[in-house]
Amino acid sequence: MAAYSPFNIIFSTYFLFAFAIAGKQHHSLDLLRPAIGFGKEKMSHLHFYFHDIVSSRNPTAVQVAAAQTTRKWQSMFGAVFMIDDALTEGPEPTSKLVGRAQGLYASASQDTLGLLMAMNFAFMDGKYNGSTLSVLGRNAVFLGVREMPVVGGSGVFRFARGYALAHTHWLDPKTADAIVEYNVYVMHY
Repeated sequence: MAAYSPFNIIFSTYFLFAFAIAGKQHHSLDLLRPAIGFGKEKMSHLHFYFHDIVSSRNPTAVQVAAAQTTRKWQSMFGAVFMIDDALTEGPEPTSKLVGRAQGLYASASQDTLGLLMAMNFAFMDGKYNGSTLSVLGRNAVFLGVREMPVVGGSGVFRFARGYALAHTHWLDPKTADAIVEYNVYVMHY
């Protein structure tokens, strides 16, 4: 029969106590999640249309900067636009307004029209009212579908991550006015 020394008893008690505390800490964190605003993580799919109007008397996209050499590039390399574009339920400009795309895009490619997009989708309707999603990525405009990362959000979308798929629904080549369909898939708490 093995003898139990005080060291073995203290050592065994310490490990049992440590495992019990570790288990309770994990359990305690799970209990705190709802108290600090984090329930179960879920995925949401949002679908809307982005109206980028450059040509009207009241444009929603305005060029704010360009390099001296921007005009020599067919891709408008170096041009920077600020945007406050309507987000609507349907493709028609008269469709229900659900939010605004606010931020900027810049022509960041010399060879083709490749835009750097840095914008917030600020929602103003329904269960997402007051919440935002932040998109930061490359928009290769002439591809059929472009994927850009969702890098964060606020309100309902705190700690959001996901991706946005953009598809040009309509484009006027003379004015550069466009309507872009967005499907956004986002994980959030």
